[in-house]
Amino acid sequence: MCGRYASSRRPEDLSGIFEVEKWEPEETLEPDYNVAPTKEVYAVLDRPLKDADDKRPVRQLRKLKWGLVPSWSKNPEGAARMINARAETVHEKPSYRRAFASRRCILPADGYYEWVTGKHERDLEVEGKKKRPRKQPYFVLPADGSVFAMAGLYEFWRDKTLPDDHPQAWWVTCSVITTEAETTPLAVAPADGPFTLAEIHPRMPLMLTPDRWDSWLDPARTDPDDLRGLLEPPPAGLMRAYPVSTAVSNVRNNAPELLKELEGPEEGTLF
Repeated sequence: MCGRYASSRRPEDLSGIFEVEKWEPEETLEPDYNVAPTKEVYAVLDRPLKDADDKRPVRQLRKLKWGLVPSWSKNPEGAARMINARAETVHEKPSYRRAFASRRCILPADGYYEWVTGKHERDLEVEGKKKRPRKQPYFVLPADGSVFAMAGLYEFWRDKTLPDDHPQAWWVTCSVITTEAETTPLAVAPADGPFTLAEIHPRMPLMLTPDRWDSWLDPARTDPDDLRGLLEPPPAGLMRAYPVSTAVSNVRNNAPELLKELEGPEEGTLF
């Protein structure tokens, strides 16, 4: 799954990486080292500009809220539960299938966090000596330091309790597509493990390599069978993972230090 990630690149840098044609300076977000559900995040998407005579799709960098609200929802209360969509079923689930057909985006990240229960903690839980084991967070990112381009979906939702001219009358929300985690060795792994992404968590965000960006964002591609070919996992051996401070477990913590690589898991959370 993807429940927390880091996004610290400037919009100018993202615009260059993704060949963005349009972004609004007033939508600039501060670097976020602990992105949590319901936060505003950057998304890259291809869509005609609002009120423009030219209806061609324009590559845009937009500010969206993480946690998808389907257009038909009566209210946005379930958004925090809809942060992830499974690649295996995204084409058929009522909440995601319309967005999958025509509203796909890329959610740029530095990498994502995932938590592992250490062996010592698991043993204590089994023995009944600890009810809530302490988990060791890991940061997962491209081994070459490139942007982590997560496949995503976005949707529009109209709050009918507000007038048309209200600035919050329309919500634009998004979800990260996830896939089965790689079972092949990491490009760079901690000395004492974990050695694969699957050992950290059975799911991972679907990373799109640059050769798939244009196809994924193209709103003219609407055939689900055609689009499902874009959901294939990327080549193995592109990722690395390392332990980080348990401070990231508190969503109130947000600083570059959260990405600092530890020499090993913190005491009591050994892999």
